[in-house]
Amino acid sequence: VQLQASGGGVVQAGGSLRLSCAASGRTFSSYVMGWFRQAPGKEREFVAGSSQNGGATYYRDSVKGRFTISRDNAENTVSLQMNSLKPEDTAVYYCAADLNYYIRGAPNEYDYWGQGTQVTVSS
Repeated sequence: VQLQASGGGVVQAGGSLRLSCAASGRTFSSYVMGWFRQAPGKEREFVAGSSQNGGATYYRDSVKGRFTISRDNAENTVSLQMNSLKPEDTAVYYCAADLNYYIRGAPNEYDYWGQGTQVTVSS
Protein backbone atom coordinates (compact mmCIF):
# COMPACT_ATOMS: atom_id res chain seq x y z
CA VAL A 1 0.00 0.00 0.00
CA GLN A 2 1.19 3.54 -0.75
CA LEU A 3 0.40 6.36 1.65
CA GLN A 4 0.22 10.10 0.99
CA ALA A 5 -0.06 12.46 3.95
CA SER A 6 -1.25 16.04 3.69
CA GLY A 7 -2.71 18.86 5.73
CA GLY A 8 0.25 20.15 7.67
CA GLY A 9 0.98 23.82 8.11
CA VAL A 10 1.75 26.63 10.52
CA VAL A 11 -0.75 27.43 13.24
CA GLN A 12 -0.75 29.44 16.43
CA ALA A 13 -0.94 27.74 19.80
CA GLY A 14 -4.52 26.83 20.57
CA GLY A 15 -5.38 26.39 16.93
CA SER A 16 -6.41 23.32 14.94
CA LEU A 17 -5.23 21.35 11.96
CA ARG A 18 -6.56 18.28 10.24
CA LEU A 19 -4.12 15.85 8.69
CA SER A 20 -5.21 13.38 6.06
CA CYS A 21 -3.59 10.27 4.68
CA ALA A 22 -4.75 8.74 1.42
CA ALA A 23 -3.92 5.12 0.73
CA SER A 24 -3.74 3.26 -2.53
CA GLY A 25 -4.70 -0.36 -2.91
CA ARG A 26 -7.77 -2.41 -2.16
CA THR A 27 -6.65 -3.84 1.18
CA PHE A 28 -6.72 -0.64 3.23
CA SER A 29 -9.32 -2.05 5.60
CA SER A 30 -6.92 -4.85 6.53
CA TYR A 31 -4.44 -2.48 8.11
CA VAL A 32 -4.12 -0.93 11.50
CA MET A 33 -3.37 2.73 10.78
CA GLY A 34 -1.18 4.93 12.88
CA TRP A 35 0.04 8.49 13.06
CA PHE A 36 3.56 9.19 14.27
CA ARG A 37 5.60 12.35 14.62
CA GLN A 38 9.23 13.26 14.75
CA ALA A 39 10.60 16.52 16.06
CA PRO A 40 14.14 17.68 15.22
CA GLY A 41 16.72 15.76 17.20
CA LYS A 42 14.14 13.39 18.64
CA GLU A 43 13.02 9.88 17.91
CA ARG A 44 9.87 9.14 15.99
CA GLU A 45 6.99 8.65 18.40
CA PHE A 46 3.54 7.15 18.24
CA VAL A 47 0.68 9.66 18.31
CA ALA A 48 -2.51 7.76 17.56
CA GLY A 49 -3.71 4.49 16.11
CA SER A 50 -6.90 3.03 14.72
CA SER A 51 -7.99 -0.56 14.40
CA GLN A 52 -9.00 -1.92 11.02
CA ASN A 53 -12.65 -0.89 11.29
CA GLY A 54 -12.04 2.22 13.40
CA GLY A 55 -13.79 0.73 16.38
CA ALA A 56 -10.73 0.92 18.58
CA THR A 57 -8.38 3.86 18.89
CA TYR A 58 -5.36 4.58 21.02
CA TYR A 59 -3.49 7.80 21.79
CA ARG A 60 -0.32 8.84 23.49
CA ASP A 61 -1.11 10.53 26.78
CA SER A 62 0.01 14.00 25.74
CA VAL A 63 -2.58 14.22 22.94
CA LYS A 64 -5.56 12.55 24.61
CA GLY A 65 -8.59 14.81 24.52
CA ARG A 66 -7.01 17.04 21.86
CA PHE A 67 -6.40 14.73 18.88
CA THR A 68 -8.84 12.39 17.18
CA ILE A 69 -7.98 9.70 14.67
CA SER A 70 -10.64 8.53 12.24
CA ARG A 71 -10.73 6.47 9.09
CA ASP A 72 -12.98 5.97 6.10
CA ASN A 73 -12.40 2.55 4.60
CA ALA A 74 -14.67 3.30 1.66
CA GLU A 75 -12.42 6.24 0.74
CA ASN A 76 -9.14 4.64 1.85
CA THR A 77 -8.32 7.55 4.11
CA VAL A 78 -7.28 8.10 7.70
CA SER A 79 -7.34 11.50 9.36
CA LEU A 80 -5.96 13.13 12.46
CA GLN A 81 -7.93 16.05 13.82
CA MET A 82 -5.65 18.10 16.06
CA ASN A 83 -7.18 20.70 18.36
CA SER A 84 -5.73 22.91 21.08
CA LEU A 85 -2.33 22.61 19.49
CA LYS A 86 0.75 23.35 21.54
CA PRO A 87 4.27 24.34 20.48
CA GLU A 88 5.48 20.94 21.65
CA ASP A 89 3.27 19.35 18.96
CA THR A 90 5.61 20.79 16.33
CA ALA A 91 7.01 17.93 14.27
CA VAL A 92 6.85 16.12 10.98
CA TYR A 93 3.79 13.88 11.10
CA TYR A 94 3.69 10.53 9.34
CA CYS A 95 0.90 8.08 8.66
CA ALA A 96 1.74 4.41 8.69
CA ALA A 97 0.06 1.07 8.04
CA ASP A 98 0.51 -2.14 10.00
CA LEU A 99 -0.78 -5.58 8.99
CA ASN A 100 -0.81 -6.75 12.58
CA TYR A 101 -4.15 -7.29 14.29
CA TYR A 102 -3.41 -5.02 17.26
CA ILE A 103 -2.59 -1.33 17.46
CA ARG A 104 1.11 -1.11 18.23
CA GLY A 105 3.25 1.84 19.16
CA ALA A 106 6.72 1.03 17.87
CA PRO A 107 7.62 2.56 14.50
CA ASN A 108 9.56 -0.50 13.38
CA GLU A 109 6.40 -2.61 13.62
CA TYR A 110 4.68 -0.69 10.83
CA ASP A 111 4.98 -1.94 7.29
CA TYR A 112 4.28 1.12 5.16
CA TRP A 113 4.89 4.84 5.62
CA GLY A 114 3.75 8.06 4.07
CA GLN A 115 6.20 10.84 3.27
CA GLY A 116 5.43 13.08 6.24
CA THR A 117 3.84 16.50 6.58
CA GLN A 118 5.23 19.36 8.66
CA VAL A 119 3.20 20.78 11.52
CA THR A 120 4.52 23.93 13.16
CA VAL A 121 2.79 25.45 16.18
CA SER A 122 3.92 28.93 17.12
CA SER A 123 3.64 30.31 20.62
